[in-house]
Amino acid sequence: MAGHSHSHFAESFEMYMKAIYRLEREGPGATTSVLATELGVSPASVSGMLKKLVGDGYVEHESRGDVKLTRQGLEAAVRVVRRNRLAERLLTDMLGMPWDDVYAEACILEHAITDRLEERLIEVLGNPKTCPHGHPIPSKDLSKPEAVGEPLAQVEPGAEVTVCGVTDVPPEMLRYLGELGLLPNTRVRVVEKAPLGGPVTIEVSGKRVAISLELARIVVVTQESAALR
Repeated sequence: MAGHSHSHFAESFEMYMKAIYRLEREGPGATTSVLATELGVSPASVSGMLKKLVGDGYVEHESRGDVKLTRQGLEAAVRVVRRNRLAERLLTDMLGMPWDDVYAEACILEHAITDRLEERLIEVLGNPKTCPHGHPIPSKDLSKPEAVGEPLAQVEPGAEVTVCGVTDVPPEMLRYLGELGLLPNTRVRVVEKAPLGGPVTIEVSGKRVAISLELARIVVVTQESAALR
């Protein structure tokens, strides 16, 4: 996969590795159907690619079970995920792009980042621990990042917490969270929770706002006063 001429296959290989990593390590697990949804391709395409990835030693896959990365696969996936999340940091921290815009741009940039460029990015960005959405930048030693925080929906009224990230959400949802000021490192107080799955009222930057339970499940918070960066 090395080299500068980046083929279409290399890009789709990287997309698959990143998706399998995110689903296996940070999500509900990777199956053919979940991968098809995640990547926006047909289950038949996924099956074809998985056969190739199994043959090349990157993944293991029982016909009906979850897709698991091998050690070789994990190394390749961590490299892609690191570069994607460092690219997101570059776009937000250095270029001032809003967090709802950066994922698609970072997916293009990640393919162009070399080992030397990755080292320089880490240095210039101050060795960030997470991407702008609060997802951990995986370590080169392949260790599993610690899970940080709990969904805002689970916090009891009266508690004050710090936003540390969001689970993967569409850009329009990120835009709305940004407008509310529900960004990483923001302090939030839970005022009340309506019964039967009703809205959750929170106080953020001195303003009270009611957000849906669905949105409160997406926002990840920690009890600590300052979240990781």
